[in-house]
Amino acid sequence: MNPYEAISATTTPEETRAALQARRRQRLIRIIVIFTVLIAVLATIGFLYGRHWTRQAMRDALPQLDGSISISGLSAPVTVQRDNHGVPHLRASTLDDLVMAQGYVTAQDRLWQMDALRRHAAGELAEILGASLIAHDRAQRTLQIRAAADRALATLPPDQVHLLERYAAGVNASIATQSGHLPLEFRLIRYRPAPWTPRDSVLVGLAEFQDLTTSFPQELNREALTARLPENLIADLYPVSSWRDHPPAQPIVDLTAPQTDIPDVPLDESQTKLRKPALSSASVEDLLALQQTLKNPVCEGCFSGSNDWVVSGAHTATGKPLLSNDMHLAHNVPGVWYQADLEAGDLHVSGVSLPGVPFIIVGHNAHVAWGFTNLGAEVQDVYIEHTRGSGSTAEYEAADGSWHPLLHQQEVIHVKGAKDIVLDVPATQHGAAVTPIISGIFPSEKRSLSLRWTIYDPANVTPLFLAINSATDGASLVAAFSTFGGPAQNLVYADDQGHIGYHAVGKIPIRGNVTAPSPISPVPADALDATQEWVGTIPYENLPRSLDPPNGILATANGRVTSDDYPYPVTLNWAAPYRNERIWKVLAERSVATKDHLTPADMLALQTDVYSDLDHVIAQRLAYAIDHTTKPEFTTDKSVAKRLHQAADLLRDWNGSMDADAVAPAIVVATRAALWPLLLNPQLKGQPEARFDLQPGSAPPTAASLYTWGNKSYAEEWLIMHTPSRWLPSTNVTWDDLLATAVSKALVDAHAPADLTKWRFGQFHPIDIEHPIYSQSPILQRVIGLPIGTGVQPQSGDDATVKQVGRSFGPSERFTADLSDLDHSTLNLVLGESSNPASPWFMDQWPAWYHGTTFPMPFTNSAVDAAATHTLTLNPK
Repeated sequence: MNPYEAISATTTPEETRAALQARRRQRLIRIIVIFTVLIAVLATIGFLYGRHWTRQAMRDALPQLDGSISISGLSAPVTVQRDNHGVPHLRASTLDDLVMAQGYVTAQDRLWQMDALRRHAAGELAEILGASLIAHDRAQRTLQIRAAADRALATLPPDQVHLLERYAAGVNASIATQSGHLPLEFRLIRYRPAPWTPRDSVLVGLAEFQDLTTSFPQELNREALTARLPENLIADLYPVSSWRDHPPAQPIVDLTAPQTDIPDVPLDESQTKLRKPALSSASVEDLLALQQTLKNPVCEGCFSGSNDWVVSGAHTATGKPLLSNDMHLAHNVPGVWYQADLEAGDLHVSGVSLPGVPFIIVGHNAHVAWGFTNLGAEVQDVYIEHTRGSGSTAEYEAADGSWHPLLHQQEVIHVKGAKDIVLDVPATQHGAAVTPIISGIFPSEKRSLSLRWTIYDPANVTPLFLAINSATDGASLVAAFSTFGGPAQNLVYADDQGHIGYHAVGKIPIRGNVTAPSPISPVPADALDATQEWVGTIPYENLPRSLDPPNGILATANGRVTSDDYPYPVTLNWAAPYRNERIWKVLAERSVATKDHLTPADMLALQTDVYSDLDHVIAQRLAYAIDHTTKPEFTTDKSVAKRLHQAADLLRDWNGSMDADAVAPAIVVATRAALWPLLLNPQLKGQPEARFDLQPGSAPPTAASLYTWGNKSYAEEWLIMHTPSRWLPSTNVTWDDLLATAVSKALVDAHAPADLTKWRFGQFHPIDIEHPIYSQSPILQRVIGLPIGTGVQPQSGDDATVKQVGRSFGPSERFTADLSDLDHSTLNLVLGESSNPASPWFMDQWPAWYHGTTFPMPFTNSAVDAAATHTLTLNPK
């Protein structure tokens, strides 16, 4: 009897059907369970295999560190000693061999980064990463950075081209060595790097040039914002100086003395006359999209710049100068810089290099040390071109009224998995410079906007630092920088003879009227007058400078470096003065204490200083506002009043230190962020909002987001302390009401806990450094199973502290040179030398950077030999 008959003999038909359905369900459940288990087993096997494969791939990609390697092109062996942080110390017989070895070793550790940098500059990322990078590539191609590199390379002296060729030969030898086990990024994306060329080194240098000098988005932002605001408010938003400024050539001022109260910092005539609301046509959405594409600015309050200072031997424990430099840039995995020590013949130099470019950018040789901060000089102008016709017959009108055919550059953007995009970039010409029309970046822009930029003059692209690295004292170092094209920098230096100095370096345009400042909005090109067209650059000997000042101290931090009587305009858009002011104050106080001589440890303490006078002053003002507000919702609602007064008490008792575990800094920073929309949005009422894909809970950006002035935080302080009634929205009777409203809104927007004493600034203002490829996939991160970034970590400091930091922005290195004994110099990168997560040198320097410690920087041969843990010999093949 079969099962069906057995069931049928004792049950009704309905029961029989139910029993059969139950059996079928049981079988189905068993099948599902079996398949689920199989899938789980296969997924586990796949995960384990993926982890094994990725880890094996990363291990295979680790460079050879000991023994010998034979490579073609060397004339004699080159020794590569690495210390316990993987820093290579290269000793070669000739300069050619040294440069080739530097290219080889740098590519051992940073090949993916080098390839990505050249592609970033050239606008070739979509070719390997897909359609999401089209907007980026379109912008880079429109800006003609690759064309600028080609023009510069064509005009470089033969000896410089030769050194770039030697560096490229080293990189290509390294690519050949790695061909069977390329870094994981190449294997995941499934492509092989093209051979390195001299143009690629120029492109890498131009990528840094772009990061430090791109100001045209701020010019267009300002034009669009001022066209939407009442004219009487503009001067408050765009200050060009402050009482806190301290140009390096001026004597130390007594910052404890009462300051003259400056009721207003009016705009000069050149600024007020540039307000042209009728001409502004780019939409808020397009302007903000460009900010996202170019990552400009990097973050709110971030200024791509640095701190540097130097003190004479009169103030140090050894009687010899100390020099410190920490350059503030966007954080990525790996970090911006690659530390190296290079020696060949009379050249011996140590410091940080830019992967893809030969020689050392910041550091010291046997006689002189140097460091940089970004000068922020205005080296870009946007022109409104007058054009007629279309296509190949289109013309533009020159300043003299004559008409000329538009130039055209055809660009082909290759896109992974999609069709090529053909881009026509029209251009005009101003003087000898080709100026591309950039309107195509803004779909809503109806005008023909062209960009003039110093990189379009090939003479300003100077990629090699050989003469700088070879300087024998401060004077020869300054002389070596006389031909440096940019990006314009504040150079501080010290030599072993005891001299200290400062000199602005780089080519800065002079507009026709020497005393006229650079334009801060687009200028009609067909109406150019003598105040706008470029007629030269500021003579090198006339740039701001100082040598051996009587006070024995020099410092810069991207703030204003020109005195009131300086004859040449550099920029109107200086960075906020707070970091520079704090550095001068600390060094001045220490210099007065004659028994307390400065040491490298003191320099590190200042580099990691997190006191903010801006936030401290604002905190006291906010506490006062809460105490004196009469706004009904803050006085009648007991729970709201209690929360606000708890905030006031925390603010009042705070010492101004932006510590990660403090509460008050979180309240201040959140309130500063909440205040600007409260000020600007009522004035911009009726303006359309930009539409973006937003994170959950985030507010849509409005025209207020176009306010990106470098000195924005000083404008904020001035408004809060002077309380002009013209800014009060109708919903607030007094500034006390407005500021109390900002605090209340900030606590809500930032999701502050009910008990504010449990809030922590470091959690509200963290650091998070991510890998551009690995961090895009949580699954890939789990498969790799190794740290590939910092993760979200609490941090101290903000935009106004010497330790200037944002979520993915901050000091890219910390360097101090001790001219009494160069082996006592120190240097700390953010993460490490290697870009390979399997390397012990991938993130070994992160704990020191995070906790504010550092590492010795061995320089003499005996010190290097003592520190060496690996020795590799590169032999001629």
